[in-house]
Amino acid sequence: MIETAASVPGIHNFLATSGVVYEVIACDPALSDTAAFCDHYGYALETSANTILVRSKRGDLEYVACVVLATTRLDVNNVVRKRLNARKVSFASADETRAIMGMELGGVTALGLPADLPLWIDSRVMAPSRIILGGGDRASKIIVDPAIFHQTPATEIVPALAK
Repeated sequence: MIETAASVPGIHNFLATSGVVYEVIACDPALSDTAAFCDHYGYALETSANTILVRSKRGDLEYVACVVLATTRLDVNNVVRKRLNARKVSFASADETRAIMGMELGGVTALGLPADLPLWIDSRVMAPSRIILGGGDRASKIIVDPAIFHQTPATEIVPALAK
């Protein structure tokens, strides 16, 4: 049963047609960063996930969105770099994230992304029965079954994407 709708149209449309149970919860935009959100609202970091946009630094510019649990760190310099077949990679800037994903840092989610943007999910994200993702804006979070990632385009579940 859908309890509410995400405020970003692409995310709302994706969730509304997914058939997956989800909940959108409001949060103070000043508390949208994962650690601050969990601490203030009483949610566990172990069931919270961060979506991070990474880019190659040299050669053909490539981007990938990665999702990792908040208790882990994305293995950018090994796993991501090798999978992108790039000499160097870095986190995308706030401007790049806004331009490519249409979202502000602190509200980035892996749902409703452009269909041609690769999405890599650390396999540990799939373990909890529900996870907390960014809501697409700094004023909301989405609680959803990680099985939703079986419906997202260009998605791969990657073992050891994070440390």
